[in-house]
This record gives sequence, structure tokens and C-alpha cells, in this order.
Amino acid sequence: MRLTVQTPADRMLDCVVNKVVAEGLNGSFCLRPRHVDLVSALVPGLFYYETAQGTGHYLALDRGLLVKQGRLVSVAVRNAVAGGELVDLLEVVHLRFRALDEQERVVRSAVARLESDFLRRFMELS
Repeated sequence: MRLTVQTPADRMLDCVVNKVVAEGLNGSFCLRPRHVDLVSALVPGLFYYETAQGTGHYLALDRGLLVKQGRLVSVAVRNAVAGGELVDLLEVVHLRFRALDEQERVVRSAVARLESDFLRRFMELS
């Protein structure tokens, strides 16, 4: 299978792999070359892939989308960190990616308050 991992900034990975293990909304799953085609939303966590030479590698991924079509597995994520020790990657997932999720919740809450205030004021004009 050919695996590509892309962030909004660049293509982070493009290689031939034997196996991919990812974590979706419904839990972890493994893909092999003869696996059925699928689309899955990914949650922040660790992503494992085994190269054609049999060596395993980990990536820390933020939320994103995985698409398997034929022998191509495409992963598009907001943020990704490669290499390093497994413990370091776990720390990246917990600290960096989850902190971004918390910031997004705060921003969404502020936008919702602005929208409701706008609607309230608009109704007062009527």
C-alpha cells in the first residue's frame, strides 16, 4: 500500500507500507493491503505504520480524515509530529493537540455568545 500523510502546510509522509494502525471515532483499527476501502474520521492520538522493509514507525496525529481506496491510504490531518520516542509522542498528543481542542472550544463559546448578543440586539430593533 502507498501511505500519504498531509497537513495543511506540507506532505509529511509518502511511502510504501505493509500495515497501518489508526484510531478513529469508534476505536482503533488496522489496515492491510487487501482490506476493504473505507473512510474514517481520526481522533488525536498515535498512528502506527509498518514499512515494506518491516520497520515500524509512529506519528502523533491531531484529528483528521483517513481514506483507503485500493492500494492508496491517504491521511489528512491538522497537525502531525513524526519520530522521536514513543513516550515523547504521547506527550505531544496530550499536551499540544488536546490544548488546541480546548482553545477551539473557548473560541466557539465566544462566537456563540457574540451571535446570541447580535440576535438579541437585532430583535430589539424590530
